Amino acid sequence: MKKRVLVGMAALLLSFSLLMAQEIPAGVITAFKRGSSQELSKYMGDKVNLVLQGSSTNVDKQKATAVMQDFFTKNKVNGFTVNHQGKRDGSSFVIGTLVTTNGNFRVNCFLKKVQDKCLIHQIRIDKINE
Repeated sequence: MKKRVLVGMAALLLSFSLLMAQEIPAGVITAFKRGSSQELSKYMGDKVNLVLQGSSTNVDKQKATAVMQDFFTKNKVNGFTVNHQGKRDGSSFVIGTLVTTNGNFRVNCFLKKVQDKCLIHQIRIDKINE
């Protein structure tokens, strides 16, 4: 009997965590895995706060796409691993490791719910000292 209850609770927790993780659009993860600023721009809000290597700037979607394209050109992406993701109220986030030809970067991507869409409002990318 106890075993069934534990299995049931584990299944419930697993399904709950999967529901929590679904708040981040899969295309955002794919865009980072491919190093595609065009794919990423589909999920950007009208204004995006970019923090690249400690330099912060607030730009419109078009400029954010261009800056990310420049970053991906200079740092050819070999992969992206999600380390953590979650949501609270009307916002969600994903934290991951971007593997590039120039080393690894920690990526923090924050999204807000705008109407019925989750849109990126901040991307933070910092070099990982290995």
